[in-house]
Amino acid sequence: MSFMLGTSEFIVVGILPDIAGSLNTQLTTIGNLVSVFAFVYAPCTPFGSAIVSRHPRFATQMVLTVVFLIGNIMCAVAPNYAVLFAARVLIAMVAGTLVSMSMTYAPDVVAPEHRTRFVSWIFSGFSVAAVAGVPLGTWIANMAGWRWAFHTITMMTVVLMGLMIASLPKQSTPSRMGVLSQFMLFSDRRIQCGIGISLCGAAATYVFYTYLAAIMQEEIGLASQYVSIGMMVYGVGSLWGNLYSARLAARGNGIEPLSRMTPIFLAWAFALCALIVARWVPVLGAVLLLVLGMFMYLLNSPAQILYMDVASASRPGSLSLASSLNSMSYNIGIALGAAVGGLVAEHLGLMWLGPVGSLFALAAAAMTIVLKRENVRNHATITVVGNVHRGLESV
Repeated sequence: MSFMLGTSEFIVVGILPDIAGSLNTQLTTIGNLVSVFAFVYAPCTPFGSAIVSRHPRFATQMVLTVVFLIGNIMCAVAPNYAVLFAARVLIAMVAGTLVSMSMTYAPDVVAPEHRTRFVSWIFSGFSVAAVAGVPLGTWIANMAGWRWAFHTITMMTVVLMGLMIASLPKQSTPSRMGVLSQFMLFSDRRIQCGIGISLCGAAATYVFYTYLAAIMQEEIGLASQYVSIGMMVYGVGSLWGNLYSARLAARGNGIEPLSRMTPIFLAWAFALCALIVARWVPVLGAVLLLVLGMFMYLLNSPAQILYMDVASASRPGSLSLASSLNSMSYNIGIALGAAVGGLVAEHLGLMWLGPVGSLFALAAAAMTIVLKRENVRNHATITVVGNVHRGLESV
């Protein structure tokens, strides 16, 4: 499911010039579909997850998958930008909720000690989409036209629905907590820091990733027929990063894994700044794109573990909502990064996308420091409360 969702979400990046030319629309206007998708995805994900948690899981997931299918059919047949815009909005409304629902199957299919690996593999579907789905869509667009990229997603979704019917558990226990009560989870400062870090990490990537195909052609000098290969190389880096994120998430519980990522965000900022030399040193630019692909999803598993552990400890009834927070915050970052990237590309040029993206990576690094201090403060509070309880018991 995550592979299909990732391919559908990211496919526009690989076929941006094709869609713009076919619909006689400016490149930056089509690029705005990425930010629009994320702007819709972000608020719909937590609200959708909170609402569906009160209904039978499998039946709800199938209904949302049908909506996803209809959206992709609309993309494939869209006669103009307005219809394509509406189709992307429809897909974005259900995509995040489908991801968060996938997380809730963890207790049914894996042992607790394999939880981080399960989370990582769900997110890896997005990396595999970058490795195989987006390059495949780009290749199909070059061979048969961009509409066939969406036709392919449609056919694969129909196959996926059959596999879901055959293999997923049909029973579930709906949550009894009210929808609005679940949103009290947002008052926790650890959750707020986690959301901020995920948001900035995504923005750091999508400032330039939205225009990755254009960067490869115009800055690195890659011929258009090789762009799909370039996208695949970038995707290989992102797949490695996604799988390695499980190892980062296993280094402690709760907020500890994410709070230890300060050096990673600093290195990320440096690599983004160095991207400015791609025009003059194309080989170095190609290497930097691979490295940036490796950074792309490193924070996914640590962030997801933070949300779910904090919810488990403080508000167990909000677990469904917690499972949606990484998708929500990441897509707010996508929207912000894509919007900023469009402004930079239009007014400063593609070569400045990396340096501007580095500012978001530095902001994420700063928030990991705040999160680490919050962890120390919480431990101190727990210690004081424990001492008070022990003192009262002795009296």
